[in-house]
Amino acid sequence: MRVRQTVKRFSLISLSLLLPVLAGMHAHAQTISPIIVEYHEKGAGRILLTNDTLTPLVVILQPESFSIAPDGRAIYRPLDPGIHVELSTTSVRLMPRQQYYVFYKTSADSLPAWYTIYATFSPAHRGPGLTVRIMLPHTVYLLQKEPLRKDDVHAGPATWDARKKLVICDVENISKAYGRMREGSVQAGRESTSIDGFPLLPGEPRHLEIPWSGKNPPELLTLHFDHFELRVPITAGAPAAVASTK
Repeated sequence: MRVRQTVKRFSLISLSLLLPVLAGMHAHAQTISPIIVEYHEKGAGRILLTNDTLTPLVVILQPESFSIAPDGRAIYRPLDPGIHVELSTTSVRLMPRQQYYVFYKTSADSLPAWYTIYATFSPAHRGPGLTVRIMLPHTVYLLQKEPLRKDDVHAGPATWDARKKLVICDVENISKAYGRMREGSVQAGRESTSIDGFPLLPGEPRHLEIPWSGKNPPELLTLHFDHFELRVPITAGAPAAVASTK
């Protein structure tokens, strides 16, 4: 059920992007910012909602908890009872070209904690035909006092699959602390390719498959965290096994 809900969200977003093209309409946009925030222990923040369309929209805000599968896919569920979110409003009517701030306070019974506030944009007036909704996330992380340490993260062997043109490596957070890989890279001599950052939740693995199109086989995988970095030599061979979900 949860996987279907996640797929549905992505389908709605994809459909909303395709419909204006198919109908020959001008491109419209709804946005939420920031997308990701981190607070130490508890926080107070604001979300900027933007309606760049020419029609009024209604926005409904709903906090949801989530877990992350080893492949990076988020799986959503109702908000955990130990996480507390106080929103200034849970619904907003946005006029054309209007922006609006929603303020919130947040805390949790235990740390670290994380959740997403989903903003669902839909037309204020339903017309004939298909009604398209767009769901955009504002993700919140409440950090523990002590940061993630280098000893808390285990990186398995990094291997180069020449047939698939992928560098494959499993990374696991073996602690109870939250951390984030801020940026990474794969290198071969002077050639390099960058890796987008990702959260590393407590006790959870992450399976990395990084495309490489350099002229030479990749040699080194580097992952940068807040207070340390991991440098993993890359060897040729069969791909490492996918880490199991805990």
